[in-house]
Amino acid sequence: MSAGRAPEGAGCITWWGFSPARDLLSTGPVRPEGDINVLLVGSGDPRHILKTISGLQNHENLHVWVIEDSMEVVARQLLLLYLALMPKESMGNNEKAEVFLEVFGNGEIRSHTEERLRRAASQLTVSVAESLETATHPALNTALLKFKERDELARIFQMWTRPRPSSSSSECAVPVSMSKAWDYRVRQHLGTRYDSKKNCFDWDLSMKLYEKGCGVISKQQYARWREQGLAFEMREGVYQISNPSLLSSRVFRQVSFFCTMFLHNAARRRRKGTFLLSGQKGGKVSYRGYWGDIVSSPYLSFGIETDDKNLLRTQNGQHISTAQDISVANVQELFQSLSRRRGRSITSQSEVKAEEASPEADLKSVPVHDLMQPDGISVTFLPLDSLYKLPEKQKYSHFFNTIYFSASCVHLLGPTIRQIAAPDAVLVVELAKYILDLTKEQAAGFAEKVVSTALQAEFEPWRDGKSDDVHAVFIPQRK
Repeated sequence: MSAGRAPEGAGCITWWGFSPARDLLSTGPVRPEGDINVLLVGSGDPRHILKTISGLQNHENLHVWVIEDSMEVVARQLLLLYLALMPKESMGNNEKAEVFLEVFGNGEIRSHTEERLRRAASQLTVSVAESLETATHPALNTALLKFKERDELARIFQMWTRPRPSSSSSECAVPVSMSKAWDYRVRQHLGTRYDSKKNCFDWDLSMKLYEKGCGVISKQQYARWREQGLAFEMREGVYQISNPSLLSSRVFRQVSFFCTMFLHNAARRRRKGTFLLSGQKGGKVSYRGYWGDIVSSPYLSFGIETDDKNLLRTQNGQHISTAQDISVANVQELFQSLSRRRGRSITSQSEVKAEEASPEADLKSVPVHDLMQPDGISVTFLPLDSLYKLPEKQKYSHFFNTIYFSASCVHLLGPTIRQIAAPDAVLVVELAKYILDLTKEQAAGFAEKVVSTALQAEFEPWRDGKSDDVHAVFIPQRK
């Protein structure tokens, strides 16, 4: 039903994953013990990190290593982890979950959330500058990034703190309008069906997501997200400030008919702040706008699965709780797990004071080194091109207990991965079940391609595992 530019629906940058959060240590035949190393390739958001931490035993230590294909995604991952690690003294658990989800899945946010985001970005700028050799926080470690990558991170964070650049800047002085950028993507995706977009939205929900077991996604909430980019609207308020963490630049390498029309429309509406022209060199044109998913939804990460059966109750065939309700409950539970592992002890009295803190006190900036530091947890971000270089370093020889590849990064899975996998490692690959623009035949073909690619990398399917059409699980081939 979503006619038009089908491949455009998933976008060209992964702001959130196309699968629910997983405890990656419970996916294979044997749970690793002791010091555990997990490699995430293209996960796009911290859902698996938070879920895996929540399943840790007290004696287990988790070291997560993250590789993304864009520094804009790295910046957003750092932002979301920063929010998750905010201590209760600065932000209560309920508010933290709301702010986290608002930044995570909303194209436009409230002024209160924007202020939170700006203050976090300001502190992350300082952290990146100070992390030249050692990390300022074990769960926000950027020390191994290249100098130019850290410079890019600092530039992105500074852009978030100053969303309205001066006229002397190399960027256009007019900020991007998320609502117009979002509408442009919807128009391009639906094509001639734009005038009947509500029917298209309903078709994708009823005939695709519901068929895939996502019945908890509310029709009203999904339609609102598809049309406006607002997935989580938990408080009464005005959601009209563009979420800078969901804006990125896209480079068009050749001026095809599509690009010609794009440039024409962008130039014509530039004064209205629809897109930002950030550079034109050698036939390449870069535009800043919204280039992420506009079809599958951010509800997939935290909102379609839960262990609380009460949240899955139905009445007259309709779910009582929505994907938004489940997302809030799941994220709150994940944050509680983080708090239970926090290394810094606080008295119950201080926790009560934190919950009763005034909004003005809540908005104070929290330096990165004052964030919660969960015992035995580290998250390290590796350079964008490091996947092929890891096998060359002795440190990473047979190092990782679990390796995760997103659907968008399966093409990076090659024979050298076996050299960095521990003897009893588990390889987890995200499948294309929730990429709605693919047909059932295409999704099945993708799954077959994943198996073929894994076999070439000397991994074999784990036959004893439960059937799961969301992730494929592999173990090293026995020679």
